[in-house]
Amino acid sequence: MPRRNRSDTGRTETIRREIVNIIEDLLPEDGKVDAFGELRLIRSSRPHEPAQAVYQPAFCFVAQGSKRASVGSEVFIYHPSNYLIFTVDLPVVFEIVKASRDLPYLGVRLNLNPSLVASAIAEGGLNVHKRHAGIKAMDVGPISFDLIDAIARLVRLVAQPEEGKVLAPLVMKEIIYRLLIGGQGARLAHMTTS
Repeated sequence: MPRRNRSDTGRTETIRREIVNIIEDLLPEDGKVDAFGELRLIRSSRPHEPAQAVYQPAFCFVAQGSKRASVGSEVFIYHPSNYLIFTVDLPVVFEIVKASRDLPYLGVRLNLNPSLVASAIAEGGLNVHKRHAGIKAMDVGPISFDLIDAIARLVRLVAQPEEGKVLAPLVMKEIIYRLLIGGQGARLAHMTTS
């Protein structure tokens, strides 16, 4: 994987700030917004106690603050420079660990649709292997410029629902493709049945 240069780091930070501004405009108070059937934007101005539930496969990005996910004894912490991904239904304990009134937690969760994953694999001509003994269902990975750029375009579409009906599925597929080529191919292949 290529190393990030200063230019990419600066551009990534600029886009992250844009995502923060969009979510704050859409959610001026604590709460959530659901869009396009698969996307959820979340705002919280205080840390939350751990809460366990069974969640469907998802890609999670924190634009501001930080969050902890636990599965059994494994703990994953994610914040603006990385993301969390899990590819099977899991009993996960999530906890917002960094949030305040001045700097609220702002998060993005994209549910991963198996048919969209399969389509991205096929259309991308990617050769991914479903069974790899070392692959676990949950992981954190670094945010790249191309990935955060796609996240920003998807979040922008929440404020443009008419355009979003057409464009959101394309951007979701791009996010999945970026994950596939960014080291998550074997993990995402768990979701496909053929």
